[in-house]
Amino acid sequence: MSKQAGLWIDHKETFIVFIDEGQQETEHMSSDLDGRVHFSARASQEDGSADDRLDRQFSTHLGIYYDDVIAHIRDAETIYLFGPGEAKGELQKRLVSKGLEARIESVETADKMTPRQIAAKVRQHYKDKRAGLV
Repeated sequence: MSKQAGLWIDHKETFIVFIDEGQQETEHMSSDLDGRVHFSARASQEDGSADDRLDRQFSTHLGIYYDDVIAHIRDAETIYLFGPGEAKGELQKRLVSKGLEARIESVETADKMTPRQIAAKVRQHYKDKRAGLV
């Protein structure tokens, strides 16, 4: 059996569930972004508006976060992405840009979940896959 990864992701945090040889391992990662993004807004005419600068800083911060997530799942042979909002799609695009698109097995929308619910969803996904239901 190959190492499989399932992850629930949003802009604030990621829960990763690895399944390898029937063993399960779970990791939690934080983007260090709370609901209120606070970046310095130093004024400079050449940088554009303050909103543009904040958007670029937010995008840069998310890029670092996604790269950190990718570093954690890089050795997984299959990747199952799910979560609310845009983060799962953004991570999917980042995985494609890193040449890892063949490992992406499925991308689904899912509401906020507890770590136990996330682990159960990942186990069920890979169980259904083995049974040919996915």
